[in-house]
Amino acid sequence: MATEDYKKQWNTPGDTSTLRKRKNLSENTPLSKDPGRWTQDDPGSSNGTLAECHGSDSNNPPATLLLLLVVASLSFSTRFHRLSEPSHVCWDETHFGKMGSYYINRSFFFDVHPPLGKMLIGLAGYLTGYDGTFPFVKPGDKYEDHNYVGMRGFCAVLGSFLPIFAYLIVLELSQSSTAALITAAVLIFDTGCITISQYILLDPILMFFILAAVLCMVKFNHLTQRSFSASWWFWLVMTGASLTGALGVKFVGLFVILLVGLNTISDLWRLLGDLSLSMVDIAKHLVARVVGLIILPLFLYVTIFAIHFVVLNKSGPGDGFFSSAFQSRLIGNNLHNASMPEYLAYGSTITVKNLRIAGGYLHSHWHLYPEGVGAKQQQVTAYLHKDYNNVWRVHKQDHNESQSGPPDLVRHGDIIRLEHKETTRNLHSHLHEAPLTKKHFQVTGYGMNGTGDLNDLWQLEVCGGKKGDLVKVLRSKVRFLHRATGCVLYSSGKTLPKWGWEQVEVTCSPYLKETPSSQWNIEDHINPKLPNISLSLLKPHFLEILLESHIVMIRGNSGLKPKDNEMNSKPWHWPINYQGLRFSGVNETEYRVYLLGNPVLWWMNLASLGLYLIMSAVASVALQRGFSLEPKRKEHAHVLLRGGGLLLLGWLLHYAPFYTMGRVLYYHHYFPAMLFSSMLTGITLDVLFRSADLLLRPPYSDWLQRAGLMGLLFTVLYSFYLFHPLSYGMTGPLAHEPGSSMAGLKWMDSWEF
Repeated sequence: MATEDYKKQWNTPGDTSTLRKRKNLSENTPLSKDPGRWTQDDPGSSNGTLAECHGSDSNNPPATLLLLLVVASLSFSTRFHRLSEPSHVCWDETHFGKMGSYYINRSFFFDVHPPLGKMLIGLAGYLTGYDGTFPFVKPGDKYEDHNYVGMRGFCAVLGSFLPIFAYLIVLELSQSSTAALITAAVLIFDTGCITISQYILLDPILMFFILAAVLCMVKFNHLTQRSFSASWWFWLVMTGASLTGALGVKFVGLFVILLVGLNTISDLWRLLGDLSLSMVDIAKHLVARVVGLIILPLFLYVTIFAIHFVVLNKSGPGDGFFSSAFQSRLIGNNLHNASMPEYLAYGSTITVKNLRIAGGYLHSHWHLYPEGVGAKQQQVTAYLHKDYNNVWRVHKQDHNESQSGPPDLVRHGDIIRLEHKETTRNLHSHLHEAPLTKKHFQVTGYGMNGTGDLNDLWQLEVCGGKKGDLVKVLRSKVRFLHRATGCVLYSSGKTLPKWGWEQVEVTCSPYLKETPSSQWNIEDHINPKLPNISLSLLKPHFLEILLESHIVMIRGNSGLKPKDNEMNSKPWHWPINYQGLRFSGVNETEYRVYLLGNPVLWWMNLASLGLYLIMSAVASVALQRGFSLEPKRKEHAHVLLRGGGLLLLGWLLHYAPFYTMGRVLYYHHYFPAMLFSSMLTGITLDVLFRSADLLLRPPYSDWLQRAGLMGLLFTVLYSFYLFHPLSYGMTGPLAHEPGSSMAGLKWMDSWEF
């Protein structure tokens, strides 16, 4: 392009100062290939900067600050509007509000997610005057005089930062205030984002840390020319800290860790190709990233669990999910600073715990197996909680225990009977197939008051023991071999149906290989005829309980099942907004809140995703073939391919893995991916509007661009006006009934508001 053309495009007539500056910049500034950062272009392309192509508004600090304040004001006002309503427990507040109470009361509990989110909820409640006494029994329970607004307010604050962070991310990636404002508008006025931010949930906390990590990452990417400066270190460290926060709330945080990891690998690969850097310089960059993105996050993550274990030092409802040794560290647990006989004896009263993590206590109750499920005898299960139905008595095979003098000790290889204390039935097995694990045999309770048959006999083996070895309480791993069939007592880990009270299946496995599922230990042990020893020496070390807690969480997560009257969903449902979630109310007399994304905005996101793929494909071909493009066209292409590509990767990483998961899935799992989709929409539509001059000449192209933006803004606001009752509450007739305030808005039969 001739000099005169540059003058016409960039300068006033005859003014060559800017051109000289731009030529000097081109000669002296190295080419930057960072994702989301473009200060220079390829040789032979335009020398125009992205900011110049997209207007000066993004480089005008007062204007940028004013727009940011508008975004923040709208975001906070939409999230805090009617925050206290409804004044009863909604959806998963049952769980996470209760867990916040556990932190205030310091009672140990079990959850399938890491502890940071619940710790922050508990801290917010404590600081705002909540005393931890509300029971959070079920959705619909009235809060009455309990201060719940502080915990909701904390989640709403973090949820209010989502449009702000998204605005700043898109502004960094595109240098376009228009793209950033489109993104912010989509998130501010999305009913789903509002709803999920207004309640005591982990989702707004998780999404806060995810977007914080992405924002810090793109800020860090833009500082390649200032390596090892204070700001460079700040954004690197903040990226690592935000990654810790995301993973510390939910394991879904692994997806943003993968996104940052791939970006870091790309960055290091670029540095390796920079011949101006020595190998020592590259090694420094590598070490800095290892420290900031691996060592620091790992240290912070472990610190979160250290605080978690220190705070939750009292016995609570989660004890039974963990090993006997783990429980011995909890104040109030029957094993804490306890003493009991060291060796198992006949006539002892015991509880038996499976060594499989979350394997449960050997348990029975008066209920029978239903018709068609093996023999219709008394159920034997594994139960994860302390319970009087976990208690058994140890008898000799002929029930001929000594009534006077010290009791006989149980030894490796002895044949015993286990009698359930509450029902007096014996632990029993036979050749009927197990309820769920069909290749195993059924285990039941049989007989009464000591009577039974030969199928009640079990040979006790100490794992790794030899004949005559004694059975040590807590320490010995034991197995129970069924004498009649040769199978071994086994906790399958499978959850029984409703008839089995959703407890864990116990079977008798014909496969005799030693596994934790077939190994047990004696936990509680009562025998007044034997001397007691202290159990204080059995407390595990921190790393042991850290490892055990992660195994329990991972197994618990994979075994999640849907709750009663709750609709789970499939990943393909989510982008099309196929089905929402009831947060509160099911009929016309109740205050109804329904989690559903603004359908106009969600479908616009979906359409923009398809549009992005087409536009980026065209841009890729144009760049690859070396087509002569105007400067702004080339910069638009780079915005799509680099900034948009990063956001597309973020969307894929937060969405595609759910197709491989075996656990139950819910609609709200899509919201982190939706954040990336909305940011991609901002960039895509902005480039589309700025390409209006491909159709019309100025000033008509400018008019078309403004008309498009105004039409988009009107669509966003009007759709929010139509669907805002989903977030802020509805009463009266349902949407499909006459006189409903939502009449005509039930566009899909699968919506239930």
